[in-house]
Amino acid sequence: MYGELTDKKTIDKVRQTFDNYESNCFEILLYRKNRSPVWFYMQVAPIRNENDKVVLFLCTFKDITLFKQPIEDETTKGWTKFARLTRALTNNRNTLQQLAPIGKHEVSHKQSRLAEVLQLNSDILPQYKQEAPKTPPHIILHYCTFKTTWDWVILILTFYTAIMVPYNVSFKTKQNNIVWLVLDSVVDVIFLVDIVLNFHTTFVGPGGEVISDPKLIRMNYLKTWFVIDLLSCLPYDIINAFENVDEGISSLFSSLKVVRLLRLGRVARKLDHYLEYGAAVLVLLVCVFGLVAHWLACIWYSIGDYEVIDEATNTIKMDSWLYQLAISIGSPYQYNASGSGEWEGGPGKDSLYITSLYFTMTSLTTIGFGNIAPTTDGEKIFSVAMMMVGCKYKLCVVWAFW
Repeated sequence: MYGELTDKKTIDKVRQTFDNYESNCFEILLYRKNRSPVWFYMQVAPIRNENDKVVLFLCTFKDITLFKQPIEDETTKGWTKFARLTRALTNNRNTLQQLAPIGKHEVSHKQSRLAEVLQLNSDILPQYKQEAPKTPPHIILHYCTFKTTWDWVILILTFYTAIMVPYNVSFKTKQNNIVWLVLDSVVDVIFLVDIVLNFHTTFVGPGGEVISDPKLIRMNYLKTWFVIDLLSCLPYDIINAFENVDEGISSLFSSLKVVRLLRLGRVARKLDHYLEYGAAVLVLLVCVFGLVAHWLACIWYSIGDYEVIDEATNTIKMDSWLYQLAISIGSPYQYNASGSGEWEGGPGKDSLYITSLYFTMTSLTTIGFGNIAPTTDGEKIFSVAMMMVGCKYKLCVVWAFW
């Protein structure tokens, strides 16, 4: 609608108003489809939702050609000023019909209002806000403050689970420490409460509408995340805490805890909002790198622990990195011939984890330093796969900051 007579500075002001999400008003010359110029009084008002974010703009246009200097275009070129004014009054007959006689008191009031308009006073523009959808009393909006805070709590606990679950499964730790047992039990209870809340939380439908029907909410949750959330909140640690639990059953329940890592899919959906910020992307890449290195360290130790003892001859493999580590720190493996008839001793869990994490870090960032080397076929295959993961991760980092 811009034309050759439209003021360039006014165009820039309009564009700046939209870019800065501001309220403003302008007198601007625009053009109809037949290229006839018209003066408009334009008002721009941002509409905000309950989170005070601008979701759309309300723009109103009032024809004020009657109050402006008659415009000389191609059809009126050569006309006198009086002729152009007569044509302007004729074209704005509807505007004249709206000007009904009013009293003196109203006249003075209207004149002051018109003066405010002509002074481009943005304070007279009303504040518009998007009305929140009506929901039943027991239904929670998925974007309300409480649900947003709750989602951040679940996000932090999910990261905690992503760190502790692989460690407990790989190093076969029984939670005999009462502090850790209580902490993990609290996490399980919070995940259980999250299931209850998800049955009463709205969601966005395929058409972009907010679904608040309780029946549809329950059906949607049962079809999507319910099974995963239910498996993730079962009290596996309490079962493993009992000393009389069979080792096979304990290992089974420990392995089932890995299902909790599927909750990271929710984390990925929430992090999409922050990928436009460079600092957020950098922090995210560092966190993902540390988490992947931690998972690979747990797998690396599990492979070494499984292959360090030759099951056929019941002997220690001297070339295993676990045996070499035990010798270097002065905690060698010893065979208990008089008691359990099994190999005992060896490095502590802290030393084993730190060494495993050191190896995975060096393999992901470089090609390793050789002080810890794979010896068995399983360890070599895993090392090759780990180097490929590290190479792919470096390419992703370069692509993200290209």
